Amino acid sequence: MFILVGEFAHYGGYNNSLYSATYKWFGHYKGGLAITTIMACAIFSAISGSNTATAATMSTVAIPEMKKYKYHPQLNAGSVAAGATLGVLIPPSIVLVVYGLYTGQSIGKLFFGNVIPSAILTVLIAATVFYICWRHPDWGPKGPKSTWRERIRAVPDLLDIFILFAIIMYALFTGVVTATEAAAASCAIGLILCVIRKKLSWSGFLMSISDTLRISCMVFMIVAGAVIFGRFLAVTRLPFEAAAAIASLAFPNWVLFWIIVLCYIIGGCVMDALAFLLVSLPIFYPIVIQMGYDPIWFGQVICIVTTMGAIMPPIGICCYVVSGMAKDIPLGTVFRGSLYYIPSYIISIAVLTLFPYATVLILSNLVR
Repeated sequence: MFILVGEFAHYGGYNNSLYSATYKWFGHYKGGLAITTIMACAIFSAISGSNTATAATMSTVAIPEMKKYKYHPQLNAGSVAAGATLGVLIPPSIVLVVYGLYTGQSIGKLFFGNVIPSAILTVLIAATVFYICWRHPDWGPKGPKSTWRERIRAVPDLLDIFILFAIIMYALFTGVVTATEAAAASCAIGLILCVIRKKLSWSGFLMSISDTLRISCMVFMIVAGAVIFGRFLAVTRLPFEAAAAIASLAFPNWVLFWIIVLCYIIGGCVMDALAFLLVSLPIFYPIVIQMGYDPIWFGQVICIVTTMGAIMPPIGICCYVVSGMAKDIPLGTVFRGSLYYIPSYIISIAVLTLFPYATVLILSNLVR
């Protein structure tokens, strides 16, 4: 149902109003359109929960606009691909939902624990645009500056999305509903808002249902395969043997943890984030728990790590989506542009590791 909310927003045309509103605030800076794209991706992610949906939606709006202002193709496509990865980081995240269901952790705690890490990564990705434009001043020309009156008038265009996000987070924070009930409520309210604003046509409604079914079937097939694989591992006792073998190594826990992170980085480069998460959790999750790490914190770390693979070769699913939507920007150009943002992920992981309580646990522990 979180997917359906995002589809309603997409076919309801919220992507255009969202991009226009954020442009009025950031468009006049060097690389302002790229920053606008990243901020728009972050806001759209608050109701989407999918990186591919965010990539496809924002590509249709952002790429033509940046072409019009003569943005370099690497900055153009790279900013869309990097911003789209926020689709599975900012709550409601499909990856965190599946992680919570698989490990038995509170989805509300996972969502709230993800707020600060998502904000840190969003700021770092936006800061990367400033760095790129400092290194290559001609890559991101300034756009026209909007007046303060125009900026204030643009705020109502963002209210619907903030209302939906606030409903989801407040309901989960207070514990009055489950994650499923919060998704159903936000879905119903999202549809009502689209109808009231006259943004969603009948054909758009049908396409929303169709796309949601397609994505949901894909997710369920991945989950089904992962469950079978998990049963196989349980019968062979491979996770327990691996946990015992790793625990017997004469390495500190932090070294073992970074070995696991490296495995997730490599796995995220060659497999879809959700698929690799479900395949790897039966092996690594018991090891992490045995080492004494918090499962909520670990979920945030691997969510960022595996998502980084969405902009790295050879798979880089977000890069493929952006290249497919742009048509005249080669895949290699998209990959080269997205690689500028890899340090942002590495810094985010380092911050989460050095300050686990301040970044994750302080908010997740507030959830009832």
